[in-house]
Amino acid sequence: MKKILLISTIIMSTATFAQGILSPEILWKLNRVSVLGISKDKKSIVYKVTTPSVEENKSSSKTYSMPISGGKATEIKEMKNLLTDKNLSPDGKFILSSNEVKIDKILGKDYYPELDKSDVQIYNALDYRHWDTWNEGLFNHVFIAETNDKATPTDIMAKQPFNCPQKPFGGDEDYIWSPTSKSIVYVSKKLSGTAYATSTNTNLFEYNLETKATKNLTEANKGYDTNPAFSPNGQLTWLQMKRDGYEADKNDIIVRVNDKYDLNLTEGWDNSVDSFQWSADGKKVYFLAAINGTKQLFEVNYPGVTRIAITVTQITDGDFDVADVVGFTGDNVIVTRTDMNHAAEIYSYNLKKKIWLQLTNTNQEIYSKLTLPKYERRYVTTTDGKKMLVWVILPPNFDKTKKYPTLLYCQGGPQSPLTQSYSFRWNFSLMASQGYVIVAPNRRGMYGHGREWNEKISGDWGGQVMDDYLSAIDDLSRESYVDKTRLGCIGASYGGYSAFMLAGIHNNRFKSFIAHDGVFNLVSMYGTTEEVFFDNWEHGGAYWEQNEVAKKTYTKFNPITYIDKWNTPILIIQGGIDFRVPIGQGQEAFQAAQLKGIKSRLLYFPQENHWVLKPQNAMVWQREFYKWLKETL
Repeated sequence: MKKILLISTIIMSTATFAQGILSPEILWKLNRVSVLGISKDKKSIVYKVTTPSVEENKSSSKTYSMPISGGKATEIKEMKNLLTDKNLSPDGKFILSSNEVKIDKILGKDYYPELDKSDVQIYNALDYRHWDTWNEGLFNHVFIAETNDKATPTDIMAKQPFNCPQKPFGGDEDYIWSPTSKSIVYVSKKLSGTAYATSTNTNLFEYNLETKATKNLTEANKGYDTNPAFSPNGQLTWLQMKRDGYEADKNDIIVRVNDKYDLNLTEGWDNSVDSFQWSADGKKVYFLAAINGTKQLFEVNYPGVTRIAITVTQITDGDFDVADVVGFTGDNVIVTRTDMNHAAEIYSYNLKKKIWLQLTNTNQEIYSKLTLPKYERRYVTTTDGKKMLVWVILPPNFDKTKKYPTLLYCQGGPQSPLTQSYSFRWNFSLMASQGYVIVAPNRRGMYGHGREWNEKISGDWGGQVMDDYLSAIDDLSRESYVDKTRLGCIGASYGGYSAFMLAGIHNNRFKSFIAHDGVFNLVSMYGTTEEVFFDNWEHGGAYWEQNEVAKKTYTKFNPITYIDKWNTPILIIQGGIDFRVPIGQGQEAFQAAQLKGIKSRLLYFPQENHWVLKPQNAMVWQREFYKWLKETL
């Protein structure tokens, strides 16, 4: 009997391989391409290829150089002087760097040196932890040093308790040289403690090398000021959100014209900017932004002090994402591109001829052996009469005469776009390859459909958005190929909240739920999350406030309100060092499901944050994800 079972297993495994279907194991063999830049001589592209190893539970990287027009890639062993160093001053005399500096007393041994074996942490205000790290009194600071000087670098932030680069994700894009080499512009949120946790007010600061004085350049703006850059003509440019506390406000391109006034290049354009680059002649700014379920390249003209009209023009178009702009060479722009079936690769796009040229194809050998899913656009009428884009991903070798189990995918954010990006966890191509139809609605709150659509979710988490989700799955369920008895609902972060919320109001539509790092109890979430400004904006303030938005949010839109109606199997996934949606959210949801006698499972990652980053943990995530769906759908 054991021999028969072994033979059967081998036959099934061989059949799956022969069909060429994407699996979690194959997904985690794909190369991941990131561009480091264009060489100083403008003749080559320098990029890195990272390959994860599940067996070794780590990733390894190699660096390559390729001709700017395409061709053979050459592995690079020595990077010195190949790329322009943005941290080197234009006159070549100084170099910038960043490092952590111990400033605040936090630890027990900071206060009582003789008790050096204590592990106490003492806090007098919020911001005691952020993202996945406890505050131990360390701050990121920018340092300056002469290139020919071996003396200790100077801390330009003068040991102040503020961060640059910004935590947790800031890098050296947070500080730049002025064209004259006489000053440095850097980003910082110069607030501390509770004020830091309740505000998004970052500013651009200018440090003068001669006077050692620091000037706030954006003091009048109370929201985010980020991504400083100088135009070829020396005009300071940056991204700006206007409203304090709103992390998903409209992001605009601001130019300080001749140091006299600020010009908003995208004020009249009804979407939000991701990133930007100046053209070489200083007459245009190119930028990336979400639009209609994709991310594309745009340009806006710079009028300077003239009265020429400002016009935003979309440059690229198609069912793909332009993920990153590397740089320009002649009539070509070098970018990375993704779609739902393909990880990032490097492309060249000719701005005049409108022609794409793929420069790298690092995963071609794997893709050539796979039958990949198909994705299509669908437009659904919502309950309030709006037209909503829904991405539908169909299994490989799709046969419309068959019936398929179907998953409603709920995007996180909540104000994040659902585009043609490629995820190594929530991967639509992988999900569909396991035999599921995927329904992914661009519901209220997403970028790329105008500012009004984007902002409708704030203060209404459990309202129209839930109707949007149900409109999408109900519309697809009318198709003959959808098995209405095998519907599932999945999501992470706000998508996890959505799964928890829908579990109480779905009226038996769904047979299974999966919620990863989802918000289950808005009251306890408010009491433990580290970025309080987020909940203040999204929910109308604290749960004890009596305004109408807060009162409705913490009751009507709180998933715990509907726990009495839970009756569906649910898989709950939680990261142990997720301080954005802390561990108690997953624990409360699992405990409620268990005590109600509902089939449920807790998948707990003690050392993962809001994401799952370690290869073997990621593989366990994938296997448990599909194991649960097989058990319940």
